Amino acid sequence: MRIIRCHGYSLCLLSSLCVASIFVVMILSSHFCELMRTLYANSKSTEYSVPLLELQQKLTTTHDHVTPLRSDSTTTTTAFNPNRTVPRIIRKKAKLSREEELELGLARARASIRRATAASKRNRSAMSLNATDFVPSGRVYRNPSAFYQSYMEMERRFKVYVYTEGEPPIAHDGPCKEAYSMEGRFIHEMEQGAVAKRFKTKDPRRAHVHFMPFSVTWMVRYLYTPHSPDRAPLRRFVSDYIRLVSTKYPFWNRTRGADHFMLACHDWGPHASEGNPFLYNTSIRVLCNANTSEGFNPQKDVSLAEIRLYGGNVSPKLLTPPPDNAPRPYLAFFAGGIHGPIRPILLNHWKNRDNVLRVYEYLSKDLDYDSFMLQSKFCLCPSGYEVASPRIVEAIYAECVPVILSQNYVLPFSDVLKWEEFSIQVDVSDIPRLKNVLRAIPEEKYRRLKEGLRAVRRHFMLNQPPKRFDVFHMILHSVWLRRLNVKLD
Repeated sequence: MRIIRCHGYSLCLLSSLCVASIFVVMILSSHFCELMRTLYANSKSTEYSVPLLELQQKLTTTHDHVTPLRSDSTTTTTAFNPNRTVPRIIRKKAKLSREEELELGLARARASIRRATAASKRNRSAMSLNATDFVPSGRVYRNPSAFYQSYMEMERRFKVYVYTEGEPPIAHDGPCKEAYSMEGRFIHEMEQGAVAKRFKTKDPRRAHVHFMPFSVTWMVRYLYTPHSPDRAPLRRFVSDYIRLVSTKYPFWNRTRGADHFMLACHDWGPHASEGNPFLYNTSIRVLCNANTSEGFNPQKDVSLAEIRLYGGNVSPKLLTPPPDNAPRPYLAFFAGGIHGPIRPILLNHWKNRDNVLRVYEYLSKDLDYDSFMLQSKFCLCPSGYEVASPRIVEAIYAECVPVILSQNYVLPFSDVLKWEEFSIQVDVSDIPRLKNVLRAIPEEKYRRLKEGLRAVRRHFMLNQPPKRFDVFHMILHSVWLRRLNVKLD
């Protein structure tokens, strides 16, 4: 290095270099701060794409916050301060929107369910229980630990908003006795019952799902012309209802209805849902007529247990089945009208033809339907016009092993329950040899199926007020699973 001997010139050169360096740093700092402010402003956008999955992808959003240089009266802009030349970058979590808060909670629920699933596979329990808790266990569940954890997360987090739009009787009302009673019972529970107190929210922004409380059964009664092939009035009502709530609120348009659900037990529930293509293809449809050949999608739709309430109540006889060692003299039993594609085959082969396989079209007044169920080992449950049958739940109450005679039917709560552990499915082609099929079932297997019936009975009970794990809560849990998009295997 060459040494400049003139000290004055050397000091002047060093001073000039120092000032130039500071000036360059200040320019770079100014550009850097402006760039960070721009990035921060862009990252605060609350515009969301429509699908729920895109909402979920925003859970880890954070923003870079730049702490600006403060002015100091004791320091000039040209003063050199090594602690202030570089802006401090502080990494902070962004304030989450309501949508992101909901999705974050769901993500945590999914993580806890996965941990429970992994623990169950290692034969270790991941559940913290009180002594009085019901704990799902046994062969009837696909994964009892995952189911229990999911149910606990539902009770902890799940919130449902019930739309107030619409007028009775078609909205906010429904049948509460006889056929299709689940429509009215569920609507009333969600609006003013014990279930509403726990799961209903008055703030739609805090809801995980939005319930549209209209009754397809009452649509058929008040809008449909009897014996007419025209079901368009049902579709028009559904179309108008969704147009109303989607215009008044932003929630339907935000997800194309993916976080909305309807419930219908009438056979024409799927037809009514055709009133809006997003309701049919995207929303959660809770349907008794869970027929995959008619558009039912078990990935997003929920199969609803059909419960017939004679006079508004379950038969007291069915609620008190005989002891396990009580004799059941009949191999199987069925009584019902001839309609649909399967029942004519059954009655053609077995009506009034066998003393132990008792098949009737209609019972005479001196014979009791409930008594036959309680005295039979197997109860035949053939589909009628549509796939669902209230006999399945009646058989469960009576601890009479259901024999499912149906096609393309997704059984209720089958994402949690293993139906093969408490029922028998017989192919329609085997109806002519039905007696041999049932007699070939070993006694040990029959006893195991009856044990399974006792284990799942609580999940189909229609309690008033509802109780934990009963049919009301199982319906909500099925909706909860679709919102979570989690499979319990």
